[in-house]
Amino acid sequence: MAQGSRQVQTQAQQQVQTLSPQQILVVKLLELPAVELEDRIHAELLENPALEEGKEDTASDDFSENSDTGGSAEDNGANEYDSLSDYLSEDDIPDYKLQENNRSKGEQAEEIPFSDATSFYETLKEQLSERDLTEHQRELAEYLIGSLDDDGLLRKSLDSICDELAIYAGIECTQEELEEALKIIQDFDPAGLGARNLQECLLIQIHRKIEQQHFTPNPLLYIEEAIISECYEEFTRKHWDKIQQKLGLEEDAFEQAIKEICKLNPRPGASLGEAIGRNMQQIIPDFIVDTYDDGTINLALNNRNVPELRMSRDFTEMVEEHTKNRANQSKESKEAMMFLKQKMDAAQGFIDAVKQRQNTLMTTMQAIIDLQRPFFLEGDESLLRPMILKDVAERTGLDISTISRVSNSKYVQTNYGIYSLKFFFSDGYVTEDGEEMSVREIRKILKECIDNEDKKKPYTDDELTDILKEKGYPIARRTVAKYRQQLNIPVARLRK
Repeated sequence: MAQGSRQVQTQAQQQVQTLSPQQILVVKLLELPAVELEDRIHAELLENPALEEGKEDTASDDFSENSDTGGSAEDNGANEYDSLSDYLSEDDIPDYKLQENNRSKGEQAEEIPFSDATSFYETLKEQLSERDLTEHQRELAEYLIGSLDDDGLLRKSLDSICDELAIYAGIECTQEELEEALKIIQDFDPAGLGARNLQECLLIQIHRKIEQQHFTPNPLLYIEEAIISECYEEFTRKHWDKIQQKLGLEEDAFEQAIKEICKLNPRPGASLGEAIGRNMQQIIPDFIVDTYDDGTINLALNNRNVPELRMSRDFTEMVEEHTKNRANQSKESKEAMMFLKQKMDAAQGFIDAVKQRQNTLMTTMQAIIDLQRPFFLEGDESLLRPMILKDVAERTGLDISTISRVSNSKYVQTNYGIYSLKFFFSDGYVTEDGEEMSVREIRKILKECIDNEDKKKPYTDDELTDILKEKGYPIARRTVAKYRQQLNIPVARLRK
């Protein structure tokens, strides 16, 4: 008779990194640009009655003076409510002013235009609202929409998005569930949205045309599909002869198919913006930097439309009434007090998170100004020095991931125009002599060389390397090829 298997229980210690709800809130607020922060604050004001708009007045002072009345520490239930006194002091009910330092000299901030048009992401969310989805599917789809780049493509892997959802949104999902949500977005208009690369973007558009002609589809569409799905690498390199031989296509049919493929849109997100109107893409800067003739640089946050926050007077008055009668608390009164405490905890946490966001943004932007001071004084792009996230992190004492969140989707208004914070970051190239050069400057010179070349005899990468060396940029040929690819410039034989 076989013995049954034994189950053995063991204990093991394991370190797991988790984020508290307050840390998650701080991270979420930090990622929001100015306009979305305004919406988030208004939503919190509607949701939490312990939070309200308004400036500080003497009411909080009067209340703090009377906050110790009503019962001694020996009263029944006193220990439950002692922590509430933290909210009743003058120091712990700060009417934190979100609009601190939000005016620069000359009130130039008033000239910032605000757009009332529907944004690219709002348009996609409108299409999402028309679909019959579960709450979980809708959450995944909304997060995917927020992860699309300006071209309407999804550059992140589904695996990394799964991790982001678990860490920042507390949503557990599988890659298969994300894949299903992505298919829903890929069915939106215009065709090509949600593609993970250019090949998938073109195929989505071709398949959409085939579906629209489901009765008698044009045979040319199947040729287009075959070219992109089976000969994509040859298509990108313009090896037309190889494609014709591989697919056995006649010259006329092949040329017509290539002509139709070239009409497809590689940037469906950008085309959506053009179709609705460019004013919807209007940028609202998060920072305002004013430079004066005496070399002074003034930095301010653009919080002109963001309300000021404080703890609700009604809530503090209710807490006062309950604390006066601690000795005769009923079960319902105790539950009411715990509700008040929960809401006041949330309100204070939100105020602290917004304050931390402001401090982090100002600290990061000030570090960028210090590192790129010549540019902010002159406005000359060539004066931008090589700078990476690590440089700003070391100067501010913040984590690199925090600097990355601040620089993402944030803009700054300067005397020379509005720039994305990512504009100020670029790698550096160090020569054999130890001289540090900006990659941005090298790419600019490289583009000028190619723009001015003889199109009948374009420069090869070796020739470009020699030209750059003569101009004082001694970089390797493989580095020239890399920068050329970053500029989306094809090789010499394709530039004829």
